[in-house]
Amino acid sequence: MNIIVLNCGSSSIKYQLFDMPSKKVLVKGLVEKIGLKGSAIKLQREGQEDVKLTGEILDHQQGIEFLLGILISKEHGVLKSLDEINAVGHRVVHAGEEFSGSVMITKEVINALEKSTELAPLHNPPNLKGIYAMTALLPEVPQVGVFDTAFHQTMPEHVYLYAIPYILYEKYRIRRYGFHGTSHKYVSARACELLNVDIEKQKIITCHLGNGSSVAAVKYGKSYDTSMGMTPTEGLVMGTRTGDIDPGALLHFAEKEDLSIEYTRTLINKFSGLQGISGVSSDMRDLEKAAAEGNHRAQLALDMFAYRVKKYIGAYAAALEGPDIIVFTGGIGENDTETRKNILKGMEFIGIELDPSKMDTRGKEIILSTPESKVTVMVVPTDEELMIAKDAFEIISGL
Repeated sequence: MNIIVLNCGSSSIKYQLFDMPSKKVLVKGLVEKIGLKGSAIKLQREGQEDVKLTGEILDHQQGIEFLLGILISKEHGVLKSLDEINAVGHRVVHAGEEFSGSVMITKEVINALEKSTELAPLHNPPNLKGIYAMTALLPEVPQVGVFDTAFHQTMPEHVYLYAIPYILYEKYRIRRYGFHGTSHKYVSARACELLNVDIEKQKIITCHLGNGSSVAAVKYGKSYDTSMGMTPTEGLVMGTRTGDIDPGALLHFAEKEDLSIEYTRTLINKFSGLQGISGVSSDMRDLEKAAAEGNHRAQLALDMFAYRVKKYIGAYAAALEGPDIIVFTGGIGENDTETRKNILKGMEFIGIELDPSKMDTRGKEIILSTPESKVTVMVVPTDEELMIAKDAFEIISGL
Protein backbone atom coordinates (compact mmCIF):
# COMPACT_ATOMS: atom_id res chain seq x y z
CA MET A 1 0.00 0.00 0.00
CA ASN A 2 1.40 3.40 -1.02
CA ILE A 3 0.66 6.16 1.49
CA ILE A 4 1.65 9.77 0.98
CA VAL A 5 2.13 11.78 4.17
CA LEU A 6 1.70 15.56 4.08
CA ASN A 7 2.75 18.08 6.73
CA CYS A 8 1.52 21.46 5.52
CA GLY A 9 2.90 24.68 6.95
CA SER A 10 1.99 28.23 6.09
CA SER A 11 4.32 28.36 3.06
CA SER A 12 5.64 24.81 2.79
CA ILE A 13 4.64 21.16 2.49
CA LYS A 14 6.84 18.37 3.84
CA TYR A 15 6.00 15.08 2.19
CA GLN A 16 7.00 11.43 2.18
CA LEU A 17 5.67 8.56 0.10
CA PHE A 18 5.78 5.23 1.95
CA ASP A 19 5.36 1.67 0.83
CA MET A 20 3.49 0.08 3.74
CA PRO A 21 3.78 -2.07 5.74
CA SER A 22 7.43 -2.38 4.66
CA LYS A 23 7.99 1.26 5.83
CA LYS A 24 10.15 1.88 2.76
CA VAL A 25 10.37 5.55 1.76
CA LEU A 26 9.94 5.82 -2.01
CA VAL A 27 10.51 9.57 -2.11
CA LYS A 28 10.51 12.47 0.31
CA GLY A 29 11.08 16.18 0.16
CA LEU A 30 9.69 19.65 0.51
CA VAL A 31 7.51 22.06 -1.40
CA GLU A 32 8.90 25.41 -0.26
CA LYS A 33 8.13 29.13 -0.46
CA ILE A 34 4.52 28.65 -1.51
CA GLY A 35 3.11 32.00 -2.64
CA LEU A 36 6.56 33.56 -2.44
CA LYS A 37 9.42 34.31 -4.80
CA GLY A 38 11.70 31.32 -5.34
CA SER A 39 9.11 28.55 -5.02
CA ALA A 40 10.50 25.06 -5.52
CA ILE A 41 9.94 21.35 -5.00
CA LYS A 42 12.77 19.25 -3.57
CA LEU A 43 12.92 15.47 -3.97
CA GLN A 44 15.11 12.87 -2.31
CA ARG A 45 15.20 9.27 -3.52
CA GLU A 46 17.40 6.52 -2.19
CA GLY A 47 20.47 5.94 -4.36
CA GLN A 48 19.83 8.97 -6.57
CA GLU A 49 20.93 12.58 -6.54
CA ASP A 50 18.63 15.09 -4.88
CA VAL A 51 16.46 17.10 -7.25
CA LYS A 52 15.21 20.69 -6.97
CA LEU A 53 12.60 21.92 -9.41
CA THR A 54 11.77 25.64 -9.39
CA GLY A 55 8.62 27.34 -10.59
CA GLU A 56 5.76 29.57 -9.50
CA ILE A 57 3.64 27.89 -6.81
CA LEU A 58 0.81 30.19 -5.78
CA ASP A 59 -1.02 28.06 -3.21
CA HIS A 60 -1.05 24.67 -1.47
CA GLN A 61 -3.35 23.02 -4.01
CA GLN A 62 -1.08 24.03 -6.85
CA GLY A 63 1.96 22.81 -4.90
CA ILE A 64 0.38 19.42 -4.29
CA GLU A 65 -0.81 19.22 -7.91
CA PHE A 66 2.76 19.85 -9.12
CA LEU A 67 4.08 17.29 -6.66
CA LEU A 68 1.66 14.61 -7.83
CA GLY A 69 2.66 15.30 -11.41
CA ILE A 70 6.34 14.85 -10.53
CA LEU A 71 5.62 11.56 -8.74
CA ILE A 72 4.33 10.04 -11.99
CA SER A 73 6.70 11.81 -14.38
CA LYS A 74 9.09 9.81 -16.59
CA GLU A 75 12.19 11.66 -15.40
CA HIS A 76 11.64 11.87 -11.64
CA GLY A 77 8.61 9.71 -10.94
CA VAL A 78 8.33 6.69 -8.64
CA LEU A 79 4.77 5.71 -9.60
CA LYS A 80 3.20 4.70 -12.90
CA SER A 81 -0.03 6.52 -12.15
CA LEU A 82 -1.81 8.32 -9.33
CA ASP A 83 -4.04 5.24 -8.96
CA GLU A 84 -1.09 3.70 -7.09
CA ILE A 85 -1.61 6.14 -4.19
CA ASN A 86 -3.83 4.21 -1.78
CA ALA A 87 -4.14 6.69 1.08
CA VAL A 88 -3.11 10.13 2.35
CA GLY A 89 -1.98 10.82 5.90
CA HIS A 90 -2.13 14.40 7.19
CA ARG A 91 -0.44 15.93 10.20
CA VAL A 92 -2.93 18.22 11.94
CA VAL A 93 -1.75 20.25 14.92
CA HIS A 94 -4.93 20.86 16.92
CA ALA A 95 -8.02 18.71 17.22
CA GLY A 96 -9.33 20.14 20.49
CA GLU A 97 -11.13 17.54 22.58
CA GLU A 98 -12.81 15.99 19.58
CA PHE A 99 -10.38 13.14 18.89
CA SER A 100 -8.28 10.87 21.10
CA GLY A 101 -6.70 9.09 18.14
CA SER A 102 -6.15 9.22 14.40
CA VAL A 103 -9.31 9.12 12.27
CA MET A 104 -10.57 8.81 8.73
CA ILE A 105 -11.22 12.30 7.39
CA THR A 106 -14.89 12.96 6.68
CA LYS A 107 -16.96 16.11 6.31
CA GLU A 108 -17.77 15.88 10.02
CA VAL A 109 -14.07 15.66 10.90
CA ILE A 110 -13.26 18.64 8.69
CA ASN A 111 -16.02 20.65 10.39
CA ALA A 112 -14.57 19.78 13.80
CA LEU A 113 -11.06 20.79 12.70
CA GLU A 114 -12.35 24.09 11.32
CA LYS A 115 -13.92 24.80 14.72
CA SER A 116 -10.56 24.05 16.38
CA THR A 117 -8.80 26.61 14.18
CA GLU A 118 -9.22 29.34 16.80
CA LEU A 119 -7.11 27.21 19.15
CA ALA A 120 -4.27 26.95 16.60
CA PRO A 121 -4.65 29.89 14.20
CA LEU A 122 -1.10 29.56 12.86
CA HIS A 123 -1.14 25.80 12.27
CA ASN A 124 -4.61 24.43 11.53
CA PRO A 125 -5.39 26.59 8.47
CA PRO A 126 -2.44 25.30 6.40
CA ASN A 127 -3.09 21.75 7.68
CA LEU A 128 -6.64 22.07 6.39
CA LYS A 129 -5.40 23.43 3.06
CA GLY A 130 -3.63 20.11 2.49
CA ILE A 131 -6.85 18.23 3.20
CA TYR A 132 -8.88 20.49 0.90
CA ALA A 133 -6.30 20.10 -1.88
CA MET A 134 -6.20 16.31 -1.71
CA THR A 135 -9.99 16.15 -1.58
CA ALA A 136 -10.11 18.14 -4.82
CA LEU A 137 -7.24 16.36 -6.59
CA LEU A 138 -7.75 12.74 -5.44
CA PRO A 139 -11.39 12.64 -4.30
CA GLU A 140 -11.60 8.83 -4.23
CA VAL A 141 -8.47 8.30 -2.14
CA PRO A 142 -9.13 7.90 1.61
CA GLN A 143 -7.47 10.43 3.90
CA VAL A 144 -6.47 10.04 7.55
CA GLY A 145 -5.86 12.80 10.07
CA VAL A 146 -3.17 12.31 12.71
CA PHE A 147 -3.34 14.94 15.42
CA ASP A 148 -0.55 16.45 17.53
CA THR A 149 -2.98 16.81 20.42
CA ALA A 150 -4.52 13.33 20.30
CA PHE A 151 -1.79 11.45 22.20
CA HIS A 152 -2.19 13.81 25.15
CA GLN A 153 -5.95 13.25 25.48
CA THR A 154 -5.14 10.65 28.15
CA MET A 155 -3.94 13.34 30.57
CA PRO A 156 -6.08 13.27 33.73
CA GLU A 157 -8.41 16.14 34.53
CA HIS A 158 -6.32 17.48 37.41
CA VAL A 159 -3.35 17.71 35.01
CA TYR A 160 -4.96 19.32 31.98
CA LEU A 161 -7.16 21.95 33.67
CA TYR A 162 -6.06 25.51 34.45
CA ALA A 163 -7.01 27.03 37.79
CA ILE A 164 -9.45 29.50 36.27
CA PRO A 165 -13.23 29.63 36.79
CA TYR A 166 -14.49 26.22 35.66
CA ILE A 167 -17.21 27.83 33.56
CA LEU A 168 -14.51 29.13 31.18
CA TYR A 169 -13.49 25.54 30.50
CA GLU A 170 -17.11 24.55 29.96
CA LYS A 171 -17.82 27.46 27.62
CA TYR A 172 -14.56 27.74 25.67
CA ARG A 173 -12.68 24.50 26.38
CA ILE A 174 -9.76 26.47 27.83
CA ARG A 175 -7.41 23.76 29.06
CA ARG A 176 -4.02 22.22 28.38
CA TYR A 177 -3.92 20.14 25.20
CA GLY A 178 -0.23 19.50 24.55
CA PHE A 179 1.52 19.15 21.19
CA HIS A 180 4.23 17.10 19.44
CA GLY A 181 2.07 14.12 20.39
CA THR A 182 3.01 12.11 17.31
CA SER A 183 6.70 12.52 18.13
CA HIS A 184 6.32 11.71 21.83
CA LYS A 185 4.27 8.64 20.96
CA TYR A 186 6.78 7.43 18.38
CA VAL A 187 9.98 7.87 20.40
CA SER A 188 8.55 6.41 23.61
CA ALA A 189 7.42 3.30 21.71
CA ARG A 190 10.65 3.07 19.73
CA ALA A 191 12.75 3.36 22.89
CA CYS A 192 10.93 0.42 24.44
CA GLU A 193 11.31 -1.54 21.21
CA LEU A 194 15.07 -0.94 21.23
CA LEU A 195 15.34 -1.93 24.90
CA ASN A 196 13.04 -4.92 24.42
CA VAL A 197 10.79 -3.85 27.29
CA ASP A 198 7.00 -3.58 27.60
CA ILE A 199 5.92 0.06 27.24
CA GLU A 200 2.91 -0.68 29.45
CA LYS A 201 5.33 -1.25 32.33
CA GLN A 202 7.62 1.74 31.72
CA LYS A 203 7.61 5.34 32.98
CA ILE A 204 9.24 7.52 30.33
CA ILE A 205 10.20 11.18 29.99
CA THR A 206 10.44 12.24 26.35
CA CYS A 207 12.20 15.49 25.41
CA HIS A 208 11.33 16.80 21.93
CA LEU A 209 13.80 19.65 21.56
CA GLY A 210 13.87 21.83 18.46
CA ASN A 211 12.75 25.30 17.43
CA GLY A 212 9.53 24.26 19.11
CA SER A 213 10.21 22.15 22.20
CA SER A 214 8.22 20.12 24.70
CA VAL A 215 8.71 17.49 27.37
CA ALA A 216 6.19 14.74 28.11
CA ALA A 217 5.64 12.27 30.93
CA VAL A 218 4.54 8.97 29.38
CA LYS A 219 3.18 6.56 31.96
CA TYR A 220 2.71 2.96 30.85
CA GLY A 221 2.33 3.94 27.20
CA LYS A 222 -0.03 6.88 27.74
CA SER A 223 0.61 10.59 28.04
CA TYR A 224 0.26 11.68 31.66
CA ASP A 225 1.55 15.25 31.37
CA THR A 226 3.30 17.52 28.89
CA SER A 227 4.87 20.96 28.98
CA MET A 228 2.87 22.67 26.20
CA GLY A 229 -0.62 23.81 27.06
CA MET A 230 -3.67 25.21 25.31
CA THR A 231 -1.26 26.56 22.70
CA PRO A 232 2.34 25.65 21.81
CA THR A 233 3.56 28.74 23.71
CA GLU A 234 3.53 27.22 27.21
CA GLY A 235 6.41 25.26 28.72
CA LEU A 236 10.04 25.36 27.65
CA VAL A 237 11.97 28.34 26.34
CA MET A 238 11.83 27.89 22.57
CA GLY A 239 13.33 29.44 19.46
CA THR A 240 10.97 32.42 19.36
CA ARG A 241 8.34 31.53 22.01
CA THR A 242 8.43 32.63 25.63
CA GLY A 243 7.48 29.32 27.21
CA ASP A 244 6.14 29.68 30.76
CA ILE A 245 5.51 33.29 31.74
CA ASP A 246 3.64 34.91 34.62
CA PRO A 247 0.31 36.06 33.13
CA GLY A 248 0.58 39.11 35.36
CA ALA A 249 3.87 40.04 33.66
CA LEU A 250 2.20 39.57 30.28
CA LEU A 251 -0.61 41.94 31.22
CA HIS A 252 1.87 44.39 32.74
CA PHE A 253 4.08 44.88 29.70
CA ALA A 254 1.09 44.83 27.35
CA GLU A 255 -0.42 47.67 29.35
CA LYS A 256 2.87 49.61 29.61
CA GLU A 257 3.54 49.31 25.88
CA ASP A 258 -0.13 49.77 24.96
CA LEU A 259 -0.05 46.55 22.97
CA SER A 260 -3.08 45.03 21.26
CA ILE A 261 -3.96 41.40 21.90
CA GLU A 262 -2.83 40.53 18.38
CA TYR A 263 0.54 42.24 18.78
CA THR A 264 1.04 40.66 22.22
CA ARG A 265 0.34 37.26 20.69
CA THR A 266 2.93 37.95 17.99
CA LEU A 267 5.47 39.17 20.55
CA ILE A 268 5.30 36.05 22.73
CA ASN A 269 5.30 33.68 19.75
CA LYS A 270 7.61 35.27 17.20
CA PHE A 271 10.01 37.63 18.99
CA SER A 272 10.69 35.98 22.33
CA GLY A 273 12.48 32.81 23.46
CA LEU A 274 16.10 32.31 22.45
CA GLN A 275 15.80 35.05 19.83
CA GLY A 276 14.38 37.57 22.28
CA ILE A 277 16.88 36.88 25.05
CA SER A 278 20.00 36.69 22.88
CA GLY A 279 19.23 39.29 20.24
CA VAL A 280 21.35 37.04 18.01
CA SER A 281 19.33 34.13 16.67
CA SER A 282 16.79 31.43 17.45
CA ASP A 283 19.26 28.80 16.17
CA MET A 284 21.36 26.95 18.76
CA ARG A 285 24.34 26.79 16.42
CA ASP A 286 24.45 30.56 16.09
CA LEU A 287 24.04 30.99 19.84
CA GLU A 288 26.82 28.55 20.68
CA LYS A 289 29.16 30.32 18.26
CA ALA A 290 28.29 33.74 19.73
CA ALA A 291 28.63 32.44 23.29
CA ALA A 292 32.08 31.03 22.49
CA GLU A 293 33.05 34.51 21.30
CA GLY A 294 32.01 35.99 24.66
CA ASN A 295 28.43 37.11 23.95
CA HIS A 296 26.79 37.14 27.40
CA ARG A 297 23.21 37.21 26.19
CA ALA A 298 23.79 34.26 23.85
CA GLN A 299 25.18 32.27 26.78
CA LEU A 300 22.25 33.40 28.92
CA ALA A 301 19.78 32.06 26.33
CA LEU A 302 21.59 28.70 26.26
CA ASP A 303 21.58 28.52 30.06
CA MET A 304 17.88 29.37 30.25
CA PHE A 305 16.99 26.70 27.72
CA ALA A 306 18.97 23.94 29.45
CA TYR A 307 17.67 24.93 32.87
CA ARG A 308 14.03 24.88 31.80
CA VAL A 309 14.40 21.41 30.25
CA LYS A 310 16.17 20.15 33.38
CA LYS A 311 13.41 21.60 35.57
CA TYR A 312 10.68 19.83 33.59
CA ILE A 313 12.58 16.53 33.70
CA GLY A 314 12.79 16.91 37.47
CA ALA A 315 9.10 17.74 37.74
CA TYR A 316 8.09 14.77 35.63
CA ALA A 317 10.46 12.48 37.51
CA ALA A 318 8.42 13.40 40.59
CA ALA A 319 5.07 13.11 38.76
CA LEU A 320 5.99 9.61 37.53
CA GLU A 321 7.40 8.68 40.97
CA GLY A 322 10.71 7.87 39.32
CA PRO A 323 11.30 7.43 35.56
CA ASP A 324 12.69 4.31 33.93
CA ILE A 325 13.73 5.96 30.63
CA ILE A 326 14.57 9.48 29.44
CA VAL A 327 14.55 10.04 25.66
CA PHE A 328 15.98 12.97 23.69
CA THR A 329 14.70 13.71 20.20
CA GLY A 330 14.16 16.60 17.76
CA GLY A 331 16.84 18.64 16.02
CA ILE A 332 18.45 19.87 19.25
CA GLY A 333 17.82 16.72 21.24
CA GLU A 334 19.34 14.48 18.60
CA ASN A 335 22.29 16.62 17.50
CA ASP A 336 23.26 19.29 20.03
CA THR A 337 25.58 17.34 22.31
CA GLU A 338 26.58 20.35 24.45
CA THR A 339 22.97 21.20 25.23
CA ARG A 340 22.25 17.57 26.18
CA LYS A 341 25.28 17.56 28.49
CA ASN A 342 24.16 20.78 30.16
CA ILE A 343 20.67 19.42 30.69
CA LEU A 344 21.91 16.15 32.20
CA LYS A 345 24.67 17.69 34.31
CA GLY A 346 24.10 17.11 38.02
CA MET A 347 21.16 14.72 37.58
CA GLU A 348 22.81 11.73 39.22
CA PHE A 349 20.36 12.13 42.11
CA ILE A 350 17.55 10.53 40.09
CA GLY A 351 19.71 7.53 39.21
CA ILE A 352 21.38 8.66 35.98
CA GLU A 353 24.87 7.38 35.23
CA LEU A 354 26.18 8.49 31.86
CA ASP A 355 28.79 6.90 29.59
CA PRO A 356 31.21 9.74 28.65
CA SER A 357 32.35 7.89 25.51
CA LYS A 358 28.84 8.15 24.02
CA MET A 359 27.91 11.70 24.92
CA ASP A 360 29.14 13.27 21.66
CA THR A 361 27.03 11.00 19.42
CA ARG A 362 24.74 12.85 17.02
CA GLY A 363 21.66 11.96 15.07
CA LYS A 364 21.30 8.23 15.70
CA GLU A 365 19.69 5.80 18.09
CA ILE A 366 21.97 5.29 21.06
CA ILE A 367 21.92 4.62 24.79
CA LEU A 368 23.88 7.36 26.57
CA SER A 369 23.74 5.82 30.05
CA THR A 370 25.78 2.96 31.48
CA PRO A 371 24.33 -0.53 32.02
CA GLU A 372 24.41 0.19 35.77
CA SER A 373 22.31 3.37 35.47
CA LYS A 374 18.95 3.16 37.24
CA VAL A 375 17.47 5.39 34.54
CA THR A 376 18.20 4.62 30.89
CA VAL A 377 19.01 7.77 28.91
CA MET A 378 18.66 7.52 25.14
CA VAL A 379 18.66 9.42 21.88
CA VAL A 380 15.92 8.31 19.48
CA PRO A 381 15.55 10.33 16.24
CA THR A 382 11.90 11.10 15.76
CA ASP A 383 9.97 9.98 12.69
CA GLU A 384 6.59 11.64 12.80
CA GLU A 385 5.95 10.91 9.12
CA LEU A 386 6.40 7.17 9.68
CA MET A 387 4.04 7.34 12.67
CA ILE A 388 1.44 9.06 10.49
CA ALA A 389 1.92 6.44 7.75
CA LYS A 390 1.51 3.62 10.29
CA ASP A 391 -1.69 5.09 11.69
CA ALA A 392 -3.07 5.64 8.19
CA PHE A 393 -2.16 2.09 7.18
CA GLU A 394 -3.90 0.61 10.23
CA ILE A 395 -7.05 2.65 9.68
CA ILE A 396 -7.25 1.99 5.93
CA SER A 397 -6.50 -1.74 6.39
CA GLY A 398 -9.41 -1.98 8.79
CA LEU A 399 -11.95 -0.73 6.28
